[in-house]
Amino acid sequence: MKKLLPLVALSFFFSSAKAHVVLDTPVATAGSYYRATLRVGHGCDASAIKQFVVKIPAGVQGAKPMPKAGWNIEIERTKLDKPYTSHGRTISEDVSEIRWTARTPEDYLQNAYYDEFVVFGKLPEAAGKLYWKASQICEQGRIDWHEVATAANTKPKSPAAVLEIKPKEGAHAHHTH
Repeated sequence: MKKLLPLVALSFFFSSAKAHVVLDTPVATAGSYYRATLRVGHGCDASAIKQFVVKIPAGVQGAKPMPKAGWNIEIERTKLDKPYTSHGRTISEDVSEIRWTARTPEDYLQNAYYDEFVVFGKLPEAAGKLYWKASQICEQGRIDWHEVATAANTKPKSPAAVLEIKPKEGAHAHHTH
C-alpha cells in the first residue's frame, strides 16, 4: 500500500492542481530563443487526448515543434503583415499554428498521464505578456485553453498559458498608462 500512495498523490496533484495547460518556464528575456514546453495535465473529463493544437503568439519567429513518438505534426503558416530577416533571408510568412495528432488510439494521451508538447522559437524584442493558446481534442470532447485574464475576469475557467517577457539586461522598460 505504501508504494501506491505516491502514485495516488501524484495523480491527485495533476488532476486538480494542474487542471490546465501551463508553460514549464513562464518567464523569458525579450529577443531570446525560447523553448516553450506546454504541459498538459489531463484529458477531457477522463477522455484521452488524440490531438493537441498550439496557436503561436504574434511576434514569435521561426517556431519549430519537437517531434513526439507516435504523433504526426502539421504546421500552418500565415502571411506576415511585416516581413523580417533571418539568416540573410526575408521571411514573409511564419508558423501560426502547430498540430500534433496521435497516429493510432494506442498513441492517445490517456487521462491518467500528463505529457509535454514543445515548440522552439525566437521571442519578440518587446517586454510584456505572450499568450500561448492551446486546444486539446479528445476522443469525446475538447478543451480550448484560450481565455486571457481581464480586470472583469481575473481567473478565467480555461486560461491560455502565459509567458512573461522581461526586458533585456540594460534595456529600459517602457510603461504605458
